[in-house]
Amino acid sequence: MTQESYRGIKVKKEGYGPTRAGGNGLILHSALAIEPSEGQPLGLLWQKLWTRPTKASPPVGETPEEKKRRRAKAKKEARSRSFSEKEFYKWVKALDRVDKQVEGNTRVIHVFDRKGDIAEVFDRVRELKHTGVLVRATYNRSLDLTGERLWQKMESEPNWLRGCFAPAFTREIEVPAAAGRKARSCDTGSTFPSD
Repeated sequence: MTQESYRGIKVKKEGYGPTRAGGNGLILHSALAIEPSEGQPLGLLWQKLWTRPTKASPPVGETPEEKKRRRAKAKKEARSRSFSEKEFYKWVKALDRVDKQVEGNTRVIHVFDRKGDIAEVFDRVRELKHTGVLVRATYNRSLDLTGERLWQKMESEPNWLRGCFAPAFTREIEVPAAAGRKARSCDTGSTFPSD
């Protein structure tokens, strides 16, 4: 998911909505097809553009207790909505639309950031014929009915990039300096169970 933020524009444009960190812009979710052996882009399989609704400004002079109650009420209302009414449902819609477009032995792997670590996404992937998913984990999920957990499984390996976990890739990257942070190198990689 990409957020197109237009924070530098002084006048709020009609039709734009809030983005993270006080931005003003659009949200774009794309499913891009890439040929796996060469990494060549093949085209868009699905794309959805939307804006988030603008939230009302907090009341002037709101006390900390009133703020706490207002936020608790908003959280309760958000939890009471059905999954299909939530922004995360767009992930499932992308899975469904793309799966309908492929046939034969074609395998589609969706790559999601932490926002894709949603139980409903995993449930839907299990139901689809051509679809797999690679998600940057947010939650220490149960791996099976025995109760084994993701973080413990990864940590229990003598070297988490060897043993029963096969590295999809490993790479050293340079992280540039930013406000309050020095430049550094970082080892990154992706692993998954090989069995």
